[in-house]
Amino acid sequence: MHLCGLTLNTKRAFFAMLGLAACVLPVQAQWLTQSFTLKPGWNAVYLNVDASYDSLQDLVAADTNNPISDVWIWNPSPAAYQLAASDNSQWASWSRTNSDASLLQSLVGNAAYLVNVYSNYPGGSYTWKLKGRPVPASYLWTSAGINLVGFPTVTNSPPFFNAFLLLGSNLYSRLQTTPTTAGGIYRYVGGPMQTNPPANPAIIPSALWRSVPVTRGQAYWFCITNCDNTYFGPFSIDVAGTSGIDFDNTASVRSFRLRNQTSSNITVTLSLGASEAPPAGQTGIVGVPPLLVRGALNASNLTYACTNLAPDRTYACKLAPQGQSGSEASIVLGLNRSAMTGQAGSLWAGVLSLTDSLGFTKIDVPVSATVGTSGGLWVGNATVNQVGEYLKTYATGANGAPATSTNAADYGAYILTNTITRLGSVPTTYPLRLIVHNPTNGGPAVLLQHVFYGLDAASNAIVSTTETALSRDYLKQARRISAAHLPWTAGNTPWAFNGSLERTSITVRVTTAYDDQAANPFIHTYHPDHDNLDTDFKTTLPPGVESYTIQRDITLTAAVPAGDFDSYVSKGQTLSGTYAEKITLMGLTRADGSQDQRTFQVSGYFSLTRLTDVSALTTP
Repeated sequence: MHLCGLTLNTKRAFFAMLGLAACVLPVQAQWLTQSFTLKPGWNAVYLNVDASYDSLQDLVAADTNNPISDVWIWNPSPAAYQLAASDNSQWASWSRTNSDASLLQSLVGNAAYLVNVYSNYPGGSYTWKLKGRPVPASYLWTSAGINLVGFPTVTNSPPFFNAFLLLGSNLYSRLQTTPTTAGGIYRYVGGPMQTNPPANPAIIPSALWRSVPVTRGQAYWFCITNCDNTYFGPFSIDVAGTSGIDFDNTASVRSFRLRNQTSSNITVTLSLGASEAPPAGQTGIVGVPPLLVRGALNASNLTYACTNLAPDRTYACKLAPQGQSGSEASIVLGLNRSAMTGQAGSLWAGVLSLTDSLGFTKIDVPVSATVGTSGGLWVGNATVNQVGEYLKTYATGANGAPATSTNAADYGAYILTNTITRLGSVPTTYPLRLIVHNPTNGGPAVLLQHVFYGLDAASNAIVSTTETALSRDYLKQARRISAAHLPWTAGNTPWAFNGSLERTSITVRVTTAYDDQAANPFIHTYHPDHDNLDTDFKTTLPPGVESYTIQRDITLTAAVPAGDFDSYVSKGQTLSGTYAEKITLMGLTRADGSQDQRTFQVSGYFSLTRLTDVSALTTP
């Protein structure tokens, strides 16, 4: 039959260049089921889900109760309108009786299809339930000819054509001035494809626009030229890419833009729902991603408020009329990775639904995230702002003079009654560089005195304890990071924490030997009173005479998110919390075999940033 100058027949077109014969591979996706009511004969459907994860052979032909015999896809290119009317390069098809030879092998989203149901199917209609991945509404309208398109209207009580089209003033006015003999809106009503009454597709007269609903999932022919239309509902959404909102395993912030397409104030409401169960062979889903919506900036502390977009909550965004200030809004979404559990690589997925206050449109956007790891090189600083006191109090006699001991072992010594070691603030804070490498194999994190990162001879990014592992050709791009407060060793051997960064609190012990000429601060190699050598300048003195063994127990305790947007979404790339260090000086060995010790404590806070996610530490 002919429609607006195009001939529609069963001639198969060469559509291989469009990549419609897709490979069937496992995908990480969210899932929704879209239902279509099909009548015997030809029907036009518009997919708001992508079902390309499986073939038409499996989705249709494998079901003996499914009465669909043929599927055509409409996907014209601008050049297609320059072809002869008998050329059907705008179409590709799938046939149940010749599935393997069909050029159309899978169903993509945001596309219109003609679906043929066997004419002898009993019952009057068939409900086709198609599970797929929801796709954000997107359609490139062509003004050069006709468009076969569907609209993301609500499923229950959709708007009628008149009310729906009036909001798109340009489209409405152009349709009103187009003679029905030359164009208009057509729909498929079932039955054979024919122009004679009862026609299929049949025009929807403008007189019926007030009573015919714009049904979700149904595709309509819009035969109208010289009309550049961008209206597909009261609001539009711009999402980067076509795969929805994917945080993958490292990102924590994503955004999209809303636009009012009407001349009235509208409110767009966001709600987050769970995905349906994945089809067989697809990646399992752990739960719904814990999403946040960024709010207003607090000028006093420069933090953003946030709204928890849990499945039982909604977020409303008010938009001014099109063309006015406030008619567009940027929605910034955050992922609270601290609330995600499960093994690394576990998939969290859900569906973000957006509806307008007119009750016309519902757009489903897939949201996904995978559980990441804390593997890689983390660099930052600890800031010491408190130091432990070491104040002794002694007993006094009746005359107020210090009392002395009468014990034989310490006869004549002042009697110690108390030692005050409480933490006190310092007039000036002190910074300490922290270099931490965290693996992903469950092993402990390590503290480093210095580290190198760059490219190796095979041009792979590496983190190394030695410069020799780096490619000489790329040394200009490589970096060395050092922590001067930690003891240098020739082998740059790391110190192991008692766990990985995934733990709330981890501790590492750094020991500097009393006779370490390179690192111990009590030793002055060229000073005879502080070289830790006897008067012969050869014999090493025991600990406590001129030098002490220094034992530092460093504890990093991750902080609970503070409640603002950035503190929730920063996990995965930054880590902060409290810093505590216990410093023990070990000296002379007493007669009973114990070692003389004195302990000092400092505390403050720390902040680490992940520089690279290379999880292997290259060592000699």
